[in-house]
Amino acid sequence: MLFRTSAIDDRVRKILVESLYAQPISLAIGAANGILTSAIAAYFAGNPTITLACALLSVIAFSRVLLALALPRMANRDTRLLERVYEFGAFSYSLLLGISAALTVYLDAPPHVQLLLVANTIGYATGIAARNAGRPMIAIGQLLLALIPLVICLATRREPALLALLLAVILLIPAMMTITMQVFRTLRSSILAAETSQRLAEKMQHLARTDVVTGLLNRAGLNHHLVERLMRLDPDQKMALFWLDLDRFKEVNDTLGHQVGDKLLAEVAKRLTALMPASATISRFGGDEFVVACEAVNRHEVEVFASTMLEHITRPMRIDDLRMDIATSIGIAILPDDGKDLETVMQGADLALYHAKVNGRNQASFFDPAMTRNLVRRKEIEAELRIALQRDELSIFFQPIVDLETGRIRAFEALVRWFHPEKGELRPDEFIPVAEETGAIITLGNWITAQAAKAAAQWPDDITIAVNLSPLQIRAPGAALGILTALRDAKLSPHRLELEITETVLLEHSENTEAFVAELAAAGVRFALDDFGTGYSSLGYLNKYPFSKIKVDRSFVSGANAGKKSDAIIRAVSGMGSTLGMEIVAEGLETVEQVEAVRAAGCTLGQGYYFSRAVPDYLAAMLIAQEREKFAPQRAVG
Repeated sequence: MLFRTSAIDDRVRKILVESLYAQPISLAIGAANGILTSAIAAYFAGNPTITLACALLSVIAFSRVLLALALPRMANRDTRLLERVYEFGAFSYSLLLGISAALTVYLDAPPHVQLLLVANTIGYATGIAARNAGRPMIAIGQLLLALIPLVICLATRREPALLALLLAVILLIPAMMTITMQVFRTLRSSILAAETSQRLAEKMQHLARTDVVTGLLNRAGLNHHLVERLMRLDPDQKMALFWLDLDRFKEVNDTLGHQVGDKLLAEVAKRLTALMPASATISRFGGDEFVVACEAVNRHEVEVFASTMLEHITRPMRIDDLRMDIATSIGIAILPDDGKDLETVMQGADLALYHAKVNGRNQASFFDPAMTRNLVRRKEIEAELRIALQRDELSIFFQPIVDLETGRIRAFEALVRWFHPEKGELRPDEFIPVAEETGAIITLGNWITAQAAKAAAQWPDDITIAVNLSPLQIRAPGAALGILTALRDAKLSPHRLELEITETVLLEHSENTEAFVAELAAAGVRFALDDFGTGYSSLGYLNKYPFSKIKVDRSFVSGANAGKKSDAIIRAVSGMGSTLGMEIVAEGLETVEQVEAVRAAGCTLGQGYYFSRAVPDYLAAMLIAQEREKFAPQRAVG
């Protein structure tokens, strides 16, 4: 084929072929014009040959209109079929139109008949050169088939006017061919430019919706996919939304660097992709959060998905020759059970995730409407706690720690109390977790230490003060310096301060924790291991850190599981403490029987309501004074 466009891809070819059918109205007008002019010519010429040619022309014109209306609407239409059908009709019509015009000249039809068909043929050939330029072979083919019969006929005549017409038609052919090719090149360039722009736009859109680190959808991509997914979701079908948050991922970035953190995220993405069905939507929502959406039959299937996620993600992974363990918290909401629209379900999954983290992390939690009320309550506490610190609504109470052998007060534990002006007293378990989650615990903890140190500075030198520390306090920059400054300001000797830390802090062991403990221990501050037995207890902690005291959790003393087994545990811990030179504190003592039991088991110190509740500083000072007065006669006699 002379005008084959091998450089144009199939899509461009399809667009150009469809342009032939783009305006069926123009084809219908042309066909109507051809039928009308041929009918008039046949009537006035009165020649059977001309009449036959005009009749065939009318049939082809009518057939082309019908095909032009029907073919483009056929399903799975083939581009080449469309092109071939159009070629056949166009070439047939053009040839018969040219023959009809040539016959009127050749057979000496009346001049007005000749003028009608010759003018119609030249006009058609000229117009078609531009209309069908999208497929230049068809346009030029129609041009030649329409005009060549007329050229041949005119070449046989000797009349000057007809010879002049012959020359004009001959010159018209290359001129219109040039115009056709120019229009074609312009069309092709425009379509190729549009195709290139579309591909670039699609690529940019893909990049805008894809996370660079993991290759998953990002937040924008997730929203787009979920909206489309919901539009296709059957009314009776459920969709589960899993919101994952990697626990303590920030520590990986801080200690090992962002490159290792990115590799960890990529590994989690890889595991999720391998685990979930191909139809699932998986995205990195941002930071260390992932969102997964998939259809589910029922809640049980969702539970299976969640437990499988936890199992796979928490499997140890090796990155740059480092063995890494990562835990994750998952919040789950189900559409339409937990909401009728995407925004509501997303909020539900987010609340469920928050609940999972509050309850200890590394677990999956389903959304419950009560979570909304709890969140509102927590938000209120968060806002009011910051104001309470400014308005001095918080107080420090002191609970004595008693020597079980002598009954003397050896120390006090500082406990914070909040007396809200409108809501009354708020329990520590209401606002301490909120303070830890929001970071306010750092300010609160420093304030507690400073207030406790000031109170203890007024007591006899042999009585110490114990203060609980939050993991966030230890990780905060300048944490050790803040405590030493509080001691200096209160003029309290460092050896009279005892910092209680839980096993959870030690699980998150880092260089910061070790440096914090080492700096304060070197200054003389003492350390106690709090709530021993409730977490991941390890004797390695006792060997690694300078603990002088172990506090046995109250659940072993007065909890629901207290009994022979707990007694045996207390005896074992006491024996170990005695060997290591550590004192053992039994918490939660409420009865004389419990006091006698833990003393018999080897505990050296006791704390609980049996001795005293936590009291304000002035009552703590009164307890000390009463005790000193009680034991004064014994010292005098001695």
